Amino acid sequence: MSRIAYVNGRYVRHRNAMVHVEDRGYQFADGVYEVVVVHRGALIDGEAHLDRLDRSLRELRIVRPMSRAALQLVMRELLRRNRVRDGLLYLQVTRGVARRDHKFPLVIEPALVMTARCNGLWSEARFQKGVSVISLDDIRWGRADIKSVSLIANVLAKQAAAEAGAYEAWLLDRDGAVTEGASSNAWLVGEQGQLVTRGIGSEILGGVTRATILRLAADMGVRVEERAFTIDEVRMASEAFLSSSSSAVLPVLKIDGGTIGDGRPGPVTRRLYDAYIGYVRSLSETSETRNTGERAG
Repeated sequence: MSRIAYVNGRYVRHRNAMVHVEDRGYQFADGVYEVVVVHRGALIDGEAHLDRLDRSLRELRIVRPMSRAALQLVMRELLRRNRVRDGLLYLQVTRGVARRDHKFPLVIEPALVMTARCNGLWSEARFQKGVSVISLDDIRWGRADIKSVSLIANVLAKQAAAEAGAYEAWLLDRDGAVTEGASSNAWLVGEQGQLVTRGIGSEILGGVTRATILRLAADMGVRVEERAFTIDEVRMASEAFLSSSSSAVLPVLKIDGGTIGDGRPGPVTRRLYDAYIGYVRSLSETSETRNTGERAG
C-alpha cells in the first residue's frame, strides 16, 4: 500500500508530497513540530502533544492552521489511510509561504504537513540491552523549550554520538551541568533512590513523556528532584536513563565509555518502564473500547 501524507489540506501519495520552495520552514526553520506515538491505533498523550504544539506556536507567533478538533480529525484520518496501528505520527506547522524576507510577512497562511508510519516501538529486549551516551557542549539556541524545526545542533550531536558508537548525546551547559539529550530528556537515580532530572526552563524541552514519568513516579512514591546535575553525578549514579515518546524509558548503561552502576538496567528504571508501558496500554485499551462502542452505536 502506498503511504499517504497530508499537505496543506490534501491527502497525497507520500512520494508526491511537496512544499513550496519559499516555505519559511524550509528557508528559515520558521516552524514547529510534534511526534506522537501510536499504539493499537491510539494517539498516546495526544492532548498533551497538542497543548505543547499550541505553546510552541504562541511563542513563535504562528497562527494555528485549524481548530484542535479539525486537527484531530486529520490525524485520525491519516492513521486510517496509512493503516497505522503501531507507529509514529509527525506533524509540522510553519509560518507559511512568502517572498524571502527575515521579518514576518504582513499576510500569510500557516502551512501544515503530516506523515504517519508503522514503526516498532518499545521491547523488553531493547530495554535489557540499554544504550550508551556521550557528553557534548550544548550549542543550541537559547529557547530549547520551543519544539522548533531548527534542529541542526541536535543533528550534529546525534551524528557525533553515532560516530562514537553511542545512541545519544547528553548536552552540557556552560557550568558543565546536563541539560538534556539531543532528542530526549536525561535522568539519573541518586544514592537514596531518588529520581533526578533537569527542571523545566528555557534550557530544555518539556517532554510529554517526561511529564508522564513524573506523574507515575509520584504515584509510586518515588521522590523526585528537578534540578541541574553534572556528568560526574551521572558517573557515580546507581542508574540512569533517557525518555522520549519514541524511546519510552530507556536505560543508559554507559557514558563517555564508562559504566554506570553495575552496567545493567536498575530496579527504579525497571519499575518506571513497567509503569509507563502499563499506562500506554491502558490508554490504548480505553481508546479501543470507546471506538468499539461508537461503532456499535
